[in-house]
Amino acid sequence: MNSRGMLVWRILAILGWLGLVAVIGTVQIWRQHGGGPRTLAAQESRAAWPTGEYFLEGSPDSISNPEVASALAQAKSLSRAFRYAAQQVLPTVVKIRTVTLPGRLGSDRLPGFPFGDMLPPENPFSPRSQPSPGLGSGVIIHPEGIVLTNRHVVEDSQEVIVQLYDGREYRAADVRSDDQTDLAVLRIVPESPLPAARLGDSDQLEIGDWVIAIGHPFELEQTVSAGIISAKGRTLSAVQRARFLQTDAAINPGNSGGPLVNLEGEVVGINTAIFSRTGGNQGIGFAIPINLAKWVVPHLIEFGRVPRSYIGIELVALTPSEAKRAGVEQGVLVGRVFPGSPAEKAGIRREDIIVSYDGRPIRDPADLQELVERSPADTEHQIEVLRDGRKIALAVVVKPMPEDFGPRTLGGFYQNRDWGMLATDMTPQAARRLGVKINQGVLVIHVDPGRPAAAAGLREGMIIVEVGGKAVSNTAEFREAIRSFSLAEGIPITVESRDGRKQLVVRLNQ
Repeated sequence: MNSRGMLVWRILAILGWLGLVAVIGTVQIWRQHGGGPRTLAAQESRAAWPTGEYFLEGSPDSISNPEVASALAQAKSLSRAFRYAAQQVLPTVVKIRTVTLPGRLGSDRLPGFPFGDMLPPENPFSPRSQPSPGLGSGVIIHPEGIVLTNRHVVEDSQEVIVQLYDGREYRAADVRSDDQTDLAVLRIVPESPLPAARLGDSDQLEIGDWVIAIGHPFELEQTVSAGIISAKGRTLSAVQRARFLQTDAAINPGNSGGPLVNLEGEVVGINTAIFSRTGGNQGIGFAIPINLAKWVVPHLIEFGRVPRSYIGIELVALTPSEAKRAGVEQGVLVGRVFPGSPAEKAGIRREDIIVSYDGRPIRDPADLQELVERSPADTEHQIEVLRDGRKIALAVVVKPMPEDFGPRTLGGFYQNRDWGMLATDMTPQAARRLGVKINQGVLVIHVDPGRPAAAAGLREGMIIVEVGGKAVSNTAEFREAIRSFSLAEGIPITVESRDGRKQLVVRLNQ
């Protein structure tokens, strides 16, 4: 073999050796990374469960960032406050089950307001042919078995069962309610004293304060939700003598009558209503301030009703432009003075602007209504009015409110719950605002969606001028006129608006 052949063989030998080394190295790497043939036992050995601690744990001490540690400490402190408040009140919260008499329309249970807790979904306005079950909440306010709740929870009930925190059940021995505030008290007879909630001062609440709502939403027992006070002094058409607390604490059907509680564990409100387009919580709930309940409940217990005083005037809220023209920042306009009323005897006149009552400023009709109604009957009070640019002091002696006077005058409202409508007497002032020439009739100021009035085509701002072809000049005549008709068969009415006159028929099941 010549030298050239030897060189070729050497090169081939070197290449072969390098290739063998590469193959061996690849196999070794493959095996090290889990490749290659292995027995099932070997695979099972590698898949064995680890031993020892299975969860990672830490403690606040391990947080090195001081700002994060401080924030966590504050959050835990707030959590403890919520826990304390809930623990104080939970033993006093009760579930209320009712059976409602058949044949009732349940007209007070407006859709979404107050809670239509257990209404038949197919038609909440048709007469019930069978006893209807209902569910709500309440809170014990006296160890001897006095329970505070909403009127609409127990209204028209044939039977009311109260279930305590520990599961014991009692049948309500007595039920007393006030339809003007939607509050009710129940009396049960326990074998021994019960835990009772402490009542706070709702006037001390401020927007942004933390609160918790407790109740039995959707039959989920003892549910606690948290939120803040979103607003104060809200008015709702279906409850005329209450200015509500608004909260974003989750409130749902079944919460009606349950307590709204501050962080001190004191009841500051009674959960009553929600604003909802779906029937569930949308972050807008309303509670009756507990200070109103403190005034109502003793009357219900002592008299079985709530006596109120009146002065006999119809009030109209001042618009900002009207207040500016009159030279006042706030007040209410007297739209009418009823003949023979305390107001007439005191010298109050139509078009007067009432600016104070016993030295207290009057911002809106609800302010004056509340002060007058809570004044003891036959007591004298000072009213300051603005008349022709001059302030005049008058003395008025309040009198017991007549049974048929009610909401349509002092507060300026007439409510027909069967129709789902809130109205007032038409006045020249209202005519000017609406741009119409009619000074008499029944002015519609609110219509509840889905109710007979809305279904018939009634809208806010319309004026009802006839019922069945007979003219009506005010709410009293209207109320008398509709008694001759059946809502089930239909009530023909004539309405006026800026669009002209039209005929409507209001009936159930439209």
